[in-house]
Amino acid sequence: MKDQRILSGVRPTGHIHLGNYLGAIRQWVHLSSSLSQHSSNEQLFCIVDQHALTTPTDTKDLASNTHTIAAAYIACGINPDENTIFIQSHVPAHTELAWYLSCIAPLGWLNRMTQFKDKAGKDTGQAHLGLYAYPVLMAADILIYRATQVPVGEDQKQHVELARDLAGLFNRHCGTDYFPLPEPFINKATARIMSLRDGSKKMSKSDLSDYSRLHLTDDNDLLALKIRKAKTDSDPIPDNVKDLENRLEALNLLGIYANLTEQSLQAVCQQFAGQFFSAFKPILTDAVIATLQPIREKIFQLKDEKTYLQQILHKGSETANRLSQRHLREIRSLLGLVEC
Repeated sequence: MKDQRILSGVRPTGHIHLGNYLGAIRQWVHLSSSLSQHSSNEQLFCIVDQHALTTPTDTKDLASNTHTIAAAYIACGINPDENTIFIQSHVPAHTELAWYLSCIAPLGWLNRMTQFKDKAGKDTGQAHLGLYAYPVLMAADILIYRATQVPVGEDQKQHVELARDLAGLFNRHCGTDYFPLPEPFINKATARIMSLRDGSKKMSKSDLSDYSRLHLTDDNDLLALKIRKAKTDSDPIPDNVKDLENRLEALNLLGIYANLTEQSLQAVCQQFAGQFFSAFKPILTDAVIATLQPIREKIFQLKDEKTYLQQILHKGSETANRLSQRHLREIRSLLGLVEC
């Protein structure tokens, strides 16, 4: 098996939720477990706090959210003894490489980035440079570690492809093969968890309705309330998943249960066929609580043990800085910059 270095990241904007867990973090835990069987493989987990500044952020909550993400990584099963957990802003090499990449990144490539258009809205003239340059910083996050794979959802695939293109452009510019070309790692079986209020939208930290998502830190009563209020329809659960095609909210709740219990959606439909959601929701609530309660308790325990969490982040930043600074010296040399 070829040596792999894998980088994963979460923005500390708002509360981390069930969609983040089922759609990303749980997959990272499984991936980490398989990679750890080969000592030459590495996995880095970054809390990308500088990316959080590219969209409106309540700065008074940023530090707390950052620590919550770190605690959630560990609480969800990422072993800090086998993986590097660190904060982006603690590793200055990210932004230095972002500048070097911005000096070769064609504007045409950045103009094609769909997330900028989505987040900037119609009035792009009022959008900030940081939001426009977000993909270049993300490319630097990846390339500074010479990462080979990046686990992402479909919405971030374009950014990893840009990182790959910039790596190739840098290599050609400097006449080298220094950067490996990173691959987006997209697990097709990964859950896509939707809003509890609108089955056509992803569960999101930015949704204005707190009842659209299940936070990892919600207490059991609040989880039960949110599921009870989740949008559904008045029809019974069908025995065939094909009959859910136009019932997005029903599909979402059954999909959450299927993912939590690690069953196929078809098996869940057959299990509850003919039942109404008034009877299904308490069963779903029990499954959600069984998964999230131990995670929530571990998050709060870790946040109370501030010294331990700080030690993990300090150790992770030391590892990330050591690796990134070595690469940065090599990158500067390739660019012809003079070292002191």
